[in-house]
Amino acid sequence: MNQFEEYVQQGIIKKCSVNRPRAEFLIAESEKSLRGLHKRVEIMGIDEDNANSIIKDCYDIIMELIRAKLLLTGYCSAGQFAHEAEVSYLKKQGFSENEVSFMNNLRYFRNSVTYYGKILNVEYGEQVVEFTKKIYPKLKGMLV
Repeated sequence: MNQFEEYVQQGIIKKCSVNRPRAEFLIAESEKSLRGLHKRVEIMGIDEDNANSIIKDCYDIIMELIRAKLLLTGYCSAGQFAHEAEVSYLKKQGFSENEVSFMNNLRYFRNSVTYYGKILNVEYGEQVVEFTKKIYPKLKGMLV
């Protein structure tokens, strides 16, 4: 993964007007989705029938907050490698190499599910849920 500034130079990340309403919408959606995820995992648990969808939900929850931060700081992304560029923004925000690496792997595996029909296992689903619970407050903190 490249540095965030390289994605800016390549035009994958562009300067744009701050979009507070859209950012607030993404934050609210992320909060709702996180509450739903907690209920779902608490009631149903994670099994081979729902691991993929839970992993995709976790990815979306995290990415909504990253995109909200980008919008609040006057950035937007589009095109090939946009998701990778958005994940690289975590480095710029001071997240650890382990957190950025885990998130980049999550991006890769989510794409494998969405575009190539990969089935992910329950153990990875549990790791992703724990990661989401751990990183969510830090992501919310960067929005202040």
